[in-house]
Amino acid sequence: MRTGHDDYQSEAEDAAPVDMLAALFEARGWPHEVVSADEISAEIQGSWTSYQVRAIWRAEDNVLQLLCLPDIRVSDDKRRAAHELLALVNEQLWLGHFDVWSQGGMVVYRHGLLLGDEGLLGLGQAQGLIETAVDECDRFYPAFQFVLWGDKSAQDALASAMVDAAGEA
Repeated sequence: MRTGHDDYQSEAEDAAPVDMLAALFEARGWPHEVVSADEISAEIQGSWTSYQVRAIWRAEDNVLQLLCLPDIRVSDDKRRAAHELLALVNEQLWLGHFDVWSQGGMVVYRHGLLLGDEGLLGLGQAQGLIETAVDECDRFYPAFQFVLWGDKSAQDALASAMVDAAGEA
């Protein structure tokens, strides 16, 4: 016997990527805006700060690119330390990676999800994509703060952030 929830799940698994993300954001109560048929943005509260999340669908490649911006700007004098930290942080990731945009010096988490030939995003995929982005931004946010505001070395900042994260309950 199928319930209404099961019907939603079944229908949701057949959605276009932007539509699926819009439904997920709506269900979670996250403010969002469908920018176009191929782009959506949302604001999601993490453990440390709120994140601007942007998803862009490239139908010609069947790729959904997710950007998660933790509102961290890297000043010119901290760029070398930030890039050193990025290299160490990216070694810890299985999915996605962190970058510093050359225009504006913003730290960004990026992940490209290759979808099947149908170009459809399932509910589980959508949840996993968003949760992974927010979790990784939360996990490494303190390390960026330690480098940019605490004048720690990249190695010390990462070690401190990992100890803090391990101590959280």
